[in-house]
Amino acid sequence: MDNPALTLGLAMALGMLSQVIARKFRLPGIVVLLAAGVLFGPDGFNWILPESLGSALHIIVGFAVAVILFEGGMNLRISRIKREESVIRGLITIGALITLVGGTLSTLLFLGWDFRTSILFGTLIIVTGPTVISPLLKRVRIHHGVSTVLEAEGILLDAIGAIVAVVALEIALSPSGLSLIKGVFHIISRLAVGTILGIIGGGLLTLLFRIRRLVPEGLENVFILSWVFALFQIANTVSPESGIAAVTVAGMTLGNSNTYIQRELLEFKEQLTVLMIGMLFILLAADVRITDIQMLGMKGVFTVLFLMIVIRPLSVFASTVNTDLDTRHKLLLSWIAPRGIVAAAVASLFAFEMNQHGYDGTQLRALVFLLITMTVLSAGLTGGWVSSLLDLRRKSESGWIILGAHEVARLLARLLKQGGNEVICIDEDPNACRLAENEGIKVFYGNALGDRTLQRAEPDIRKGIIALSGNEEVNFIFSQRAKHLGKGMIILTGIKQKDKGITSKMVLDSGGRIPFGRPVDIDLWSSWIRKGDTKYSSYEMGENFNFELSDPAMVGLILPIVSGRLGSLIPVDDHLKIKKGDFVTFLINTKKEDKANTWLKLNGFSPGNVSGSGLSLYKQLHT
Repeated sequence: MDNPALTLGLAMALGMLSQVIARKFRLPGIVVLLAAGVLFGPDGFNWILPESLGSALHIIVGFAVAVILFEGGMNLRISRIKREESVIRGLITIGALITLVGGTLSTLLFLGWDFRTSILFGTLIIVTGPTVISPLLKRVRIHHGVSTVLEAEGILLDAIGAIVAVVALEIALSPSGLSLIKGVFHIISRLAVGTILGIIGGGLLTLLFRIRRLVPEGLENVFILSWVFALFQIANTVSPESGIAAVTVAGMTLGNSNTYIQRELLEFKEQLTVLMIGMLFILLAADVRITDIQMLGMKGVFTVLFLMIVIRPLSVFASTVNTDLDTRHKLLLSWIAPRGIVAAAVASLFAFEMNQHGYDGTQLRALVFLLITMTVLSAGLTGGWVSSLLDLRRKSESGWIILGAHEVARLLARLLKQGGNEVICIDEDPNACRLAENEGIKVFYGNALGDRTLQRAEPDIRKGIIALSGNEEVNFIFSQRAKHLGKGMIILTGIKQKDKGITSKMVLDSGGRIPFGRPVDIDLWSSWIRKGDTKYSSYEMGENFNFELSDPAMVGLILPIVSGRLGSLIPVDDHLKIKKGDFVTFLINTKKEDKANTWLKLNGFSPGNVSGSGLSLYKQLHT
């Protein structure tokens, strides 16, 4: 069946099917993809024949890699990179150099390859694999600092490593003997060209999408996709193989800007990336013969183990020697270094080019695929266990997600943080997000109803969510989506009126609770905070009074925010029973302070030890 159209269509379908199976059974996705590629390739059912695509295979691979790295760049936040800057810089310089040398020496020692092929292998394995690391991090939930380093290392090294590897191939195959000095110049110049064109391309996209309606609604995603393809090929035309760096930098440029299209684009690009990864791994795995891997024998396995057990830890510890990273973090970074799609794509390119020049590149490609398989299996099957052993796995039920970053939401977030809770606010108002960040609150900018934004907040490990936007319909929809992603979590859904719109009965029937113990006009209380007409104070329950948080006498006077004992704080809701000795922090309307104090006294509350002026705190944080 020498049918290129059938090969491409089956590769896409089998790629998606493999990833569905992998997620269903919680298996490393790439292992299933590699197995499917071999099973349906020439060594199996012979349905997928990559050679039928001819030279088009490398064009398809190039475009797919462009989309994958652009999406990866969009997910890299400069603020997060800066926090781990010294570690990341060490890994992509010193660490990459040690990996290159280690990969070269390992094949010389264990496999007895010639120096040319050995150094080509060394350059090939500089890259790690963001396409493998990102799904792994979602599943294993590793410490945030380590996650940031692994993601940044994978994405940045894919761009740098691919250029280094291709230049090395040019040196190795150059009939005139391209010198090492010229090779270094080519690497630097191509990275520079790619970076400059990436900044220009990403900057132009940002400008275009800051002007609403310039690009017709519904065409934004495909417009950017075409832009990415064009940028990739323009950069490659200006300077060979600089396209990878260009699309990565363009993604980072657009991803770190505030444009109205960003949240929809992230969701679209993520889905497209899943399709591209599946198709590529099926095609590239089918292009590798089982006999080529078998010919490596145990020497090939020992080579990979040497890289995993000796070279990777050596590169991590050497490149992080002058950083604040402790030993546990270094050990976890040493253990997790899976290779991904860029390594596979460049290895296939190497094999093709070497065969064209009269050299055998099949063993080199086979060893790269063996490395991918073993590192992915190791990271995917043992990454969680190792992170738990090192106490670097994030705990379940770790904090709250708040929908909204307005004044009331930020006050609730600050108080919960004081009680030792991790809090994440989600809002699509850039000004509210900026104010939250200024107050030290972790905030995600984006549409909370989009799966991408909500999943970034990791609802599956949270204690609960608190939906506090001014739109109760949005609150209800958000609560239901979060409920399906985070099993067993506490769901608090803010509503404005008890028996109109989204009613209290609808919230209770859906398994939710009502924050603050009653329906509340969030926008009104937020405006009072902005005007300086509020303060917050904590009160201790002196006796067990049978009062209701839904008491109509509280409306417009006080708002119960959090409750607890000795620093352990939880948000107040209509299921909460306040007992003797409990502390409750109330937000008080200072224009009706006398009435509020009377109500508190009548219901058994006496002043506690936490208080603050809404206006003074607001001014302190925002002037």
